[in-house]
Amino acid sequence: MELALVIAVVLIALVFDYTNGFHDAANAIATSVSTRALTPRTALILAAVMNLAGALISEGVAATIGSGIITPAQSAHGMTVVLTGLIGAITWNLITWRLGLPSSSSHALIGGLIGAGAASATTVHWDVIVEKVVLPMFLSPLLGFVLAYLVMLAILWIFRRAAPARVNRGFRAGQAVTAAAMAFGHGLQDAQKTMGVIVLALVVGGYHAGSDVPLWVKLAAAGAIALGTYSGGWRIMRTLGRKVIKLDPSRGVAAEMTASGVLYVMAIGLHAPVSTTHTISAAIMGVGATQRLSAVRWGMAGNILLAWILTIPMSAAVAALCYFLARLFLP
Repeated sequence: MELALVIAVVLIALVFDYTNGFHDAANAIATSVSTRALTPRTALILAAVMNLAGALISEGVAATIGSGIITPAQSAHGMTVVLTGLIGAITWNLITWRLGLPSSSSHALIGGLIGAGAASATTVHWDVIVEKVVLPMFLSPLLGFVLAYLVMLAILWIFRRAAPARVNRGFRAGQAVTAAAMAFGHGLQDAQKTMGVIVLALVVGGYHAGSDVPLWVKLAAAGAIALGTYSGGWRIMRTLGRKVIKLDPSRGVAAEMTASGVLYVMAIGLHAPVSTTHTISAAIMGVGATQRLSAVRWGMAGNILLAWILTIPMSAAVAALCYFLARLFLP
């Protein structure tokens, strides 16, 4: 197999990681920016650094992506499957970024691999997809919504007699910590997925054995997602920070604290590649529901939900189309 094809897949995987960074930057910083706890530039720097740190911690999610979704043959054809899966994911990322919709880069990547795998008659591990993708896909936003709602109720009760201005100052300072925790969770989840794809490409190309992640892959993926994060996700930041609900600092802390906790449990405990977008969006809706149900702009929430539902099938369809086109030009 030509080394050039392997290098091309690795580079495209890093491009996906970069688009993941600017697409999902808003996940970590939208709440802290919308409440004016952090300036946009400071928040982006913080998110980039913590994404980098989170990406270097664990390999569980990388192993799930690298060996649990599809098993391509060790051949140029197998590399074509991985390549077109990545292209499908990147294409859907760019479409939803252009529309300002916070869809899931994680599920775009998984959908891309599924679509290319199914189109090529490659082995697709449906049991792993159900256990590690589909069930957590529903569980993580549900947990995010319910736990954020309960955490916010607890905060409202604990500080019910405190002066609002003093409480807001305290929670605004606390958002620097919770935003960092959220960015760390994003790196722990999303950069791991790109590492898994690169390891998959190396295995298919015959340049690596096993599911462990080489250090250079960790550094490359962590660096790409950090650079993408620093480039910013302004469109999506506006959607999450302003169009779903008007947040105050205490609600920002509750949403970020809850979402980051769910991400840690899913990544470290279950090795499940869940969506940071789903989790933080649901947490924001959860804290908003404590105010009153009408405080949540359910029309925008419905648009976000539609993007969630469409992500896996649409990225799979794009990847399948890319695979059929690639077969006309590649071996």
